[in-house]
Amino acid sequence: MVTAEMAVALPALVLVLGAALTVQSVVATRARCLDAARTGARAAARGDSEPAIRAAVAATYPRVDAVTFQRSAAMVQVVVSARPGGFVRIALPEVSASAVAVDEQ
Repeated sequence: MVTAEMAVALPALVLVLGAALTVQSVVATRARCLDAARTGARAAARGDSEPAIRAAVAATYPRVDAVTFQRSAAMVQVVVSARPGGFVRIALPEVSASAVAVDEQ
């Protein structure tokens, strides 16, 4: 009797665990992208060069896929995107985060 119930419950438990790990991976990647974008925005606001900005972002989060930044009249915006890691790297879309800082130049 317990074997049949276990056979039904075990796949559901594995599915829920997989979903929870996927959500955790996406949330962690988003948080790390946000930290990297903030670091890049601070570097860009100081007037650092493009390679220095990319190096600062890579030092904060090495698994970044793309870094874009643009300057407006008084603001600098940095957008960082990456794919979640682990076994879900291929299945999920990119996660991105942006940060804005006041241009100090």
